[in-house]
Amino acid sequence: MGPPMNPVAGPGLVGVSDERTARSDEVDDVAGVAERTQPAPGTTAAVQAEALVKHYGGRSGTVEAVRGVDLRVEAGEIFGFLGPNGAGKSTTVRMLTTLLSITSGTARVAGVDVAREPDAARRRIGVALQEAGLDPRQTGRELLVLQGRLFGLSVHEASERAGQLLALVELEDAADRRIKGYSGGMKRRLDLASALVHEPDVLFLDEPTTGLDPVSRLTVWEELQRINGRGTTVFLTTQYLEEADHLCDRLAIIDGGLIVREGTPAQLKADLRERRGLGSDPTLDDVFLDATGRTRDRVAGDVQEVSA
Repeated sequence: MGPPMNPVAGPGLVGVSDERTARSDEVDDVAGVAERTQPAPGTTAAVQAEALVKHYGGRSGTVEAVRGVDLRVEAGEIFGFLGPNGAGKSTTVRMLTTLLSITSGTARVAGVDVAREPDAARRRIGVALQEAGLDPRQTGRELLVLQGRLFGLSVHEASERAGQLLALVELEDAADRRIKGYSGGMKRRLDLASALVHEPDVLFLDEPTTGLDPVSRLTVWEELQRINGRGTTVFLTTQYLEEADHLCDRLAIIDGGLIVREGTPAQLKADLRERRGLGSDPTLDDVFLDATGRTRDRVAGDVQEVSA
């Protein structure tokens, strides 16, 4: 049997305070995440999909959830994957992480074909889904030690790794408390730590900050940037466009099972401004709405609604 899939969720963000920044530097010395040099573009991609297709059969016929997705994510990037509900976003991620079979096309993660060598692919990736896979009866330390043991670490190695990760996500003070007493933000950070136990090359995060308050969301951003700064590629899905704008080096927007826009946030906004002859800079929200064919009517005093 291959190694377990990592059902983890994660948080992280950018300097919330000078004290946090200073502590971040101290944690970097003991985090235990292997230093990696970031390959230049053109080398082996961290994630690469070609003509990726997923069909579902049902009583009403065949549903084409993903209809030919091409993606390339370079090592060391934070890559954002956006799309409206039902666009094929989650289906694509589940194929890339071996949780769903591929109808046709190919996908490689960290150089490994996910269809042909799923066990090998799982050793190279960490996955944090929307629903954190945390046992409320365990303590944070117990969860991380167990995860380490499942990935083949010795008792000593698993204990040491748990301590490093608890420091990384700033949960040392809560390490020996039962998870059922953790706040939502603490659970997200612990879930993120669990996804990092085996030092993955690529970390997949599915809406890691959904439901978090603004402060907890910033903390999650901070952790993600710190982890990415040490060489881990991050593949991020999010419904918060300001989050994608802030964190992502590049992003892709999927709609109707196809990629409809791809580029850096700045490039996508500049392209929309030029194409529409706008007098001011558009937001990433505007890019998203344009790419997916939605509209947003702004009326003073009214709630802004997105409609087809």
